Amino acid sequence: MSKKRVLITAAAGLLSFAAAFATGWLSKPAAVMGSPASPGGPGGQVSSPAATAPELLTPSLGSPDGGSNALALTEEQLKELIFEVREKIQEYNAKLGALEKEKERLRIAQQTLKNDIETLNNLRVDLDTSVASLKKERDMLLKARVEIDQTERANLVAIAAAYDKMDAARASELLVSMTAGQSQNGGATRGANMDDAVKILYYMQERTKAKVLAEMVTTEPALAALLCQKLKVVTGGN
Repeated sequence: MSKKRVLITAAAGLLSFAAAFATGWLSKPAAVMGSPASPGGPGGQVSSPAATAPELLTPSLGSPDGGSNALALTEEQLKELIFEVREKIQEYNAKLGALEKEKERLRIAQQTLKNDIETLNNLRVDLDTSVASLKKERDMLLKARVEIDQTERANLVAIAAAYDKMDAARASELLVSMTAGQSQNGGATRGANMDDAVKILYYMQERTKAKVLAEMVTTEPALAALLCQKLKVVTGGN
């Protein structure tokens, strides 16, 4: 609005100057028109060029239409300027809204990515735990497994055949003695020749093996159960 006020003030000053100039110019024809006429003109008078000059200049300088046109032109320019400013404001607001939406989308994507990372970390921990448990079980199985080497297979077959010919009670006692060891405090321990006892039982005939284990259950049930468990993990016997 300050620009419009300046333009209006300038137009008013220009109109005042034009009016003053026109008033001073119009006061001169009275003296010129009262002077003797020059010969040669119609009726003994010749019109002076100065007499027609004000009539030609007055409409262009003193007419109020020029100020109205200038004022109207200024208002049109101001309207266009206001329209352009409003368009810029609307464009800015649209861009600002788009940026806010993009910012919110990025925030949601970042939160989703963070949740996915946490889920993957938890799955990795669970997977590491499962792998460690599987390795532990594998080590336990490998440790409990009884392997029969091909070089000792023939000897084990011969020993098992001898046990097959024994009385079941006698064979049971021998196997119990084979698996028994002496601990530091004088008590009996298991595992001294546990694998050898399992290998012999493995090559014994099924009927004799069943009788020996049945005799062992009456005297050493825990040992009989352990031998049965180890018979399931014998490898390399074929």
